[in-house]
Amino acid sequence: MLTSLTIKNYALIDTLQVDFNNGFSIITGETGAGKSILLGGLSLILGKRADLSSLKDTSTKCIIEAVFNVSNYKLKGLFKSEDLDYEEQTIIRREILPSGKSRAFINDSPVKLSSLQILGAKLIDIHSQHQTLEITSNDFQFLVIDALAKNQKDLEAYKIEFKTYKALNKELQGLISLKAEAVKEYDYNSFLLKELVDANLKAGEQESLEEEYETLNNIEGIKDGLSEAYQLLNDEQIGVLATTNNLKMCLQKLSSVSAKYLDLYNRVNSSFIELDDVFSEIDVLQGDLEADPNRLEVVNAKLQILHTLKQKHVAANVEELIDIKNKLEEKVSVTENLDESIKDKKHEIAAKVKILNTISKTIHDKRETAIPELSKQLNVLLSSLGMPNAQFKIKASYGKNFLLNGKDELSFLFSANKGGQFNELKKAASGGELSRIMLAIKSILSKYIQLPTIMFDEIDTGVSGEISNKMGDIMLQMSKTMQVFSITHLPQIAAKGHSHYKVYKEDVDEVTTTNLVKLNHDDRVVEIAQMLGGIEMSSSAIAHAKELLN
Repeated sequence: MLTSLTIKNYALIDTLQVDFNNGFSIITGETGAGKSILLGGLSLILGKRADLSSLKDTSTKCIIEAVFNVSNYKLKGLFKSEDLDYEEQTIIRREILPSGKSRAFINDSPVKLSSLQILGAKLIDIHSQHQTLEITSNDFQFLVIDALAKNQKDLEAYKIEFKTYKALNKELQGLISLKAEAVKEYDYNSFLLKELVDANLKAGEQESLEEEYETLNNIEGIKDGLSEAYQLLNDEQIGVLATTNNLKMCLQKLSSVSAKYLDLYNRVNSSFIELDDVFSEIDVLQGDLEADPNRLEVVNAKLQILHTLKQKHVAANVEELIDIKNKLEEKVSVTENLDESIKDKKHEIAAKVKILNTISKTIHDKRETAIPELSKQLNVLLSSLGMPNAQFKIKASYGKNFLLNGKDELSFLFSANKGGQFNELKKAASGGELSRIMLAIKSILSKYIQLPTIMFDEIDTGVSGEISNKMGDIMLQMSKTMQVFSITHLPQIAAKGHSHYKVYKEDVDEVTTTNLVKLNHDDRVVEIAQMLGGIEMSSSAIAHAKELLN
C-alpha cells in the first residue's frame, strides 16, 4: 500500500507531503484544482518518462518520493531478479534535474525506468474512464478466470514445464539444422576419411620408406661399393685386415718393453677389432642385398600416395595427416550419431508433452468450473450498477497448441442489451459501461488475490446518484482487503471513504500553487455540502452531508 507521498517543485506544487491510510480514501477538488497533477506525479513514480516542463522552478530539481508497504505483495523474487535490496517499507524516488535529465531510485539504489515500470505495476493500478482498460485484454481476462479457478499453483508448474519444453524444441531444431549442414559435407568427409584410412598411415613411416626407396633404387651401386670394401678389407696380400693384423703382431712384440709400446699395441688392436666388425657387417649386408623391382614399385607407390595426400590436405608430414584423419573421424561420427541424438531429444519432448497435457487439462477443467461462477457474480454486480440486461458469454476452448498459460483459447464476449448481439468487450461496451464492468471485475478479483493499490480516476462520471451510491459500496467493500483511492465529484461516493483528501489551489505572492490536505470530520461535512449545493451552502446541504457521512 501507498503510505506517503512527497512532491517538490512539480507543475503547480511547491512542496507537498501527505500520509495515506489503508482502506478507502477519497480525493476531491474543484475541476482544475490539480488532481491530474497528483496523478502525473504518481505516474513518474510508476516509470513514466519526464521532461523539463514538469519543473515549477526550472532552476532547481523536482523530487517525487513515494513510500510503499510491500509486505503483503510477495515481491522478494522480483526484487532479486532486478538486483534490488528488498525492504518492507520500499521507497521509490524520481528526480528531474534542471538539465532535463531524470534519475530514478528504489531503496536508494539507482535504477532504470524499466525497473520502475515492472515494480510500479505491482504497486499501483490507476484507472480512468478514458484510458484503454486492461479488462479488454486476453491476458487480464485469463487472470480473472484463473483467480476464481485457483489455478495459481498449476499455472506455475505449467510455466516451468513449458519453459523446458520450449528449450528442448530449440535444441531439437538445432540438431536438425546441424544434421542438414552435416549431411551436405558427410559424403565428402567420408571420401576424404576413406583415402586416409586406406593409406594406413603410421607415424615416421615416410622417412623409413624414403630410405628403403633409395636402397632399392640404387641396389647395383651399393653392391659394387660393398664388394669393393669387402675386397679392401679381406685381400690376403694387401687387405686392410691382413695389414692391420701384421702391424698388431709387430707392436705386440714391443709391448713388453715399455708402456708406451703397449699403448700403441692396444690402439692398433682396437682398430683391428673395429675393422673386423665392419667386415662382418659388410658381409651380412651383401648377403641381404637383393634386387626387388616389385618392392621398389610398392614403396614408390606408397610415397606417391603420401605426397598426394600431403598436397591435398596442406600437411607437412604424415603426423599431420594422422591428425586430420582423426578430426574427420569425429565429424563423420557426429553426423552418424545425430540421428540417435535427434531420436533421444524427441523422446524427451514426448515425455514433456505428456506432462504438459496433464497439467493443461487440469487448468482447463478448473476454468470450465469457474466461468459460470464468474458470469453469475458479474451479472449480479452489473445489474446493481444499472446494467440489468448485461450478459457475458465466456468460453475456454481446449486447443491443440501449448500457449503461455495452457492450451485454452479464451472467448470473452459481452452484450449490454437484451436480445443484443454478443461481441468483444471493447466493441460491445461504451466507455461508461466499461468503467462499471472494470469495477465489477476488480471487485470480484479482490476476493481471490492480493491486488495492488487501486486508484479510480472519476470512473463515476455520468452515472446517476443511485448507481454512484452502489459504486461507492463496491469500492468500500474492496477496501477491506486492499487500499482503494477514488478521485470523485460525487458526494455519495465521497461520504463512504475512511479518509478524505482535498486538492485545492491557492495564490501566494501572485503565484498559484496546488496543495493536498487531509480533511477532518467537520471539514468533510463542508466539502460534501459544497459538492451537494455549491459554494453557498444551504442548511439542507449541510444536513444532507452529515446524513451521508453518518
